[in-house]
Amino acid sequence: MGQTHRRCILRRSAVYMSGIPNREIRLASRPHGMPTAANFTLALTEVGPLQDQQVLVRNLFMSVDPYMRGRMNEGKSYVPPFELGKPLEGGAVGEVVESRAAKFKPGDAVTSNFGWREYFVAAPPELHPVSRAVSPLSVYLGALGMTGMTAWAGLKLVDVKAGDVVYISGAAGAVGNVAGQLAKLRGCRVIGSAGSTEKVRFLKDECGFDVAFNYKAGPVVEQLKVEAPEGIDVYFDNVGGESLEAALSALRLHGRIIACGGISGYNNETPTPGPTNLFNITTKRLTMKGLIVRDWLDRQPEFEKEVGGYFSAGKLKNKETVVEGIEQAVAAFIGLFGGKNVGKMIVALAPTTR
Repeated sequence: MGQTHRRCILRRSAVYMSGIPNREIRLASRPHGMPTAANFTLALTEVGPLQDQQVLVRNLFMSVDPYMRGRMNEGKSYVPPFELGKPLEGGAVGEVVESRAAKFKPGDAVTSNFGWREYFVAAPPELHPVSRAVSPLSVYLGALGMTGMTAWAGLKLVDVKAGDVVYISGAAGAVGNVAGQLAKLRGCRVIGSAGSTEKVRFLKDECGFDVAFNYKAGPVVEQLKVEAPEGIDVYFDNVGGESLEAALSALRLHGRIIACGGISGYNNETPTPGPTNLFNITTKRLTMKGLIVRDWLDRQPEFEKEVGGYFSAGKLKNKETVVEGIEQAVAAFIGLFGGKNVGKMIVALAPTTR
């Protein structure tokens, strides 16, 4: 080995050791249909020295969510698409390792949108402080995070009130189970659909749903006729497709629809035909409203006070499916579309007390 080549290796090693080794998941190619592991890559990088007014954070937990699938497509949407060759983004909760900003000190717990990586450097406005007294900290990605806030905002969006009969599709997922629990706290009768016997049991035994059924056991419209023979007042839509069409039939006069998600069609390569019974919106004078949680961020303190109070009092449960290690993040994300999660899907990135 020549001296010049040896000096280059030593120089690269010295540079590498000057920073903190960091692993991050990048989008390697845009999925067509269901994503596969080949659409992603695990890259080794390093985090360099901090500048003034910067904070170094080690992520403890990161979130994977169905909405991220839409950001993997090219083209405009309500959020910018992920860039090829760049790290993905998403909710994360971490701890401050080093700070050159007065607002944060080492050991502080923070949430951010810098998931899919083990470490990152950010400016204070990009971080949201949370209490380390709350356990587990991953709850800030679930019931007390953006998924919980989505559920809370959805109920407020259409003024869900005591006595309403509320049907929730995808009810055992991160948003659905919290929406059902919050609706029960409002005095509603709550019906949920999920994709397995285990999930149906979870909804009834742990979340307090009045009724839950397996949508795979028969047509949703027929099961709704049995469980809500007099109809429903509110449909919280996380699925779209057959569930939306069934709800349009089951909704009573002046019923309301919270259009939160449509996971049944996220991986379709061609658009799915719409419900055949949309004219029910006219004949029943229904209201259907779209929900994007970022529109509600100015009310986050209100959400944290109300829902945080329920959680502290033991009135709201936070259910998680946890996988370990950033190298499992892609499998966890893909697993969302196969119903592998009960409650919130969480990726634990660093050892911590749960």
